[in-house]
Amino acid sequence: QVQLVESGGGLVQAGGSLRLSCAASRITFSGTAMAWFRQAPGKQREFVASITTGGDTNYADSVKGRFSISRDNAKSTMYLQMNSLKSEDTAVYYCAAYRLELRRYDYWGQGTQVTVSS
Repeated sequence: QVQLVESGGGLVQAGGSLRLSCAASRITFSGTAMAWFRQAPGKQREFVASITTGGDTNYADSVKGRFSISRDNAKSTMYLQMNSLKSEDTAVYYCAAYRLELRRYDYWGQGTQVTVSS
């Protein structure tokens, strides 16, 4: 069974930085597209950033220029470097793995809380 475990969340002041990690197991990590999503209280889950197997990246407009997604295939780990954090970035952040046969992100981690105080 695929496991995705996020870490690195916490409480940070506005303007600060955090680095999230997503450790994957029981999956061919190097052959899997990955992404970060987030869900704020009372809101729907939204896309944050994605990275293909080849390292191509895509970002939500709200985080462009502030967040950076990366992956280390040797460690089966994905990262999200978050800089210049804003109060509106407060959410539970989830990592997700893409399933080609279903053509959607279908494996999810348990989430890590990011709280940005203003």
